[in-house]
Amino acid sequence: MQLRELVDAVTGDEPPMGRTVDDIVAAGRRAERRRRTRFATAGAAGLVAVAVAAAITVPTLDARRTSSALSGAPRPGVSPWPDASPFTFTFTGYDAGTLHVQDPIVVSTAYQIAPVYSDRHTSNDRPVGPDEAEAIEQEKTAAGAKPSLWAYLTVYRPGAFDPAAVKDGRSVRVAGRRAVQATLPFGLDPRNPVEPGNKLFAWEYAANAWAAVTSISDDAATPSFEDLGGLVTGLKPAGPTPAPLPFTVGYLPRGYVPLQVGTHAMPGLSGIATARAGDYGGATYTRQPLPTSGLTAPFDSVEGGIRDGFHIFVTPSTSSNQSPEPGAAKCYPGAARGGGFCNIWSADGRIVVQVSSEGVGGRLPQAELLRIAQGITVADDVRDESTWTPAVDALTP
Repeated sequence: MQLRELVDAVTGDEPPMGRTVDDIVAAGRRAERRRRTRFATAGAAGLVAVAVAAAITVPTLDARRTSSALSGAPRPGVSPWPDASPFTFTFTGYDAGTLHVQDPIVVSTAYQIAPVYSDRHTSNDRPVGPDEAEAIEQEKTAAGAKPSLWAYLTVYRPGAFDPAAVKDGRSVRVAGRRAVQATLPFGLDPRNPVEPGNKLFAWEYAANAWAAVTSISDDAATPSFEDLGGLVTGLKPAGPTPAPLPFTVGYLPRGYVPLQVGTHAMPGLSGIATARAGDYGGATYTRQPLPTSGLTAPFDSVEGGIRDGFHIFVTPSTSSNQSPEPGAAKCYPGAARGGGFCNIWSADGRIVVQVSSEGVGGRLPQAELLRIAQGITVADDVRDESTWTPAVDALTP
């Protein structure tokens, strides 16, 4: 599944009438014909991508409120940023006017990502059933209906983000900080004209360390760059707190290394797009480590950014397109050469472990995907984070 389809489902005029990727993609394609093509990236094969939600709620994950120590001179009265290892959270959610940054739920070797919600917009990152979808469709056509927004804050590790590489970026200063802003092309394809509702605003939060908010809105005027700039002063250090995962791996093919994880979410931008779907966690691996410098966007925000990898997803079975088969293991062919995925259901059929090479240029045969899945041990209680394992320990056998 391409992020173009994912974002059309998130911001499209027609909500999907169910909980399957096929429904979501179909709705996105209908919206695409009426509107415009947007993004491109890899999604999760066989898993629910996203559906439309009417009300904006602000979920809170576990509080990570301790302080620690960083590189670069801290601002007066502000604790220094921690020099933390990868797969570690170093900030928590905060409010900035009508915008609400959540606790980060995705973290990689180069950055961590948090959803951003708005009082003035609808954020479509949770599945809904047919009845609710019909009500949402009626609300969207009513007078004064809120525009749709998909937004997220990416906090990069020192040296990872290159502001000079932002295409057509305009240098500004906000709250005494260096910053850059740009209007993004639809499809994130530089060959396309810009889409006024697609904005990037990045600022230097510490020495050689940048944060960037990406905003994809149906309304060209909101959030404005001024609104996004309001996020600058609220970003504060906390932690460091290792990202917990609801599983551990027991087998990895030679040469594959962890790239990113999702806590209470799928890994990468798929996890941000489905932040309130109720998923438990996941990870993305690649054949070789990807560069951790010169970035202007997350690894999977550009089609082909992850060229040889696989995903691990641990989710409720209701997030899967496949009907539960309690205690069973089953593999499925991929949509493209080298793709495919394997599912293993818990004994009661309520939890599914999926290992997928779909959308990430996977080159592993199904036998290897199945072997990875069979080596995964799920936490005693996937709903109780106290039984989970820090990512640094969970990701290697």
